[in-house]
Amino acid sequence: MESCASFWTVTEGLTCRGNRVNLVTCSPQDHMATRSRIGIELADGSILSAYHHWDGYPEWLGRILVTHYNTREQAADLINGGDMSSCWTKDRWTEKTVAPHVRENVEVEEYGPQYYADRGDRECEPRLDADLNKYLSDGEEYAYVFRNGEWVCYDRHQYSDEKPELVEIPAGALAV
Repeated sequence: MESCASFWTVTEGLTCRGNRVNLVTCSPQDHMATRSRIGIELADGSILSAYHHWDGYPEWLGRILVTHYNTREQAADLINGGDMSSCWTKDRWTEKTVAPHVRENVEVEEYGPQYYADRGDRECEPRLDADLNKYLSDGEEYAYVFRNGEWVCYDRHQYSDEKPELVEIPAGALAV
């Protein structure tokens, strides 16, 4: 299991106002999440969705959805599992507890989703929003919707006053 200390970079021996200090920084590209929601539009215009924690930007998650979950049935199956750490990983939680509130994580042979329910979390079932506006008004950095046989992505501009905007999902499958 990876130590929390490996998330940080320490630069020793800097000087600040005449004092020797160590600068500690986090490497967000490797260890921070780009949160997203993955939804499917239902016949009445409502959106059923699940939270997705890691790598929610269109260059990764968008391409994974288009490549590996490109039918309505595949999209529905993915979302029906509920909130997840990632929809495309070899990591799976086991029943073994390695620390308080921490389950052992193992690698398996096939890629697929890693659902929070599989580590024993509760209240992680899919969320139902009445319509697209409600879906986009309450959520994460990116929001995906499977509708009319294809995936679309919205940048929610979560950290600004801008309204959500439709963004392109880059073409091309990823290596995995």
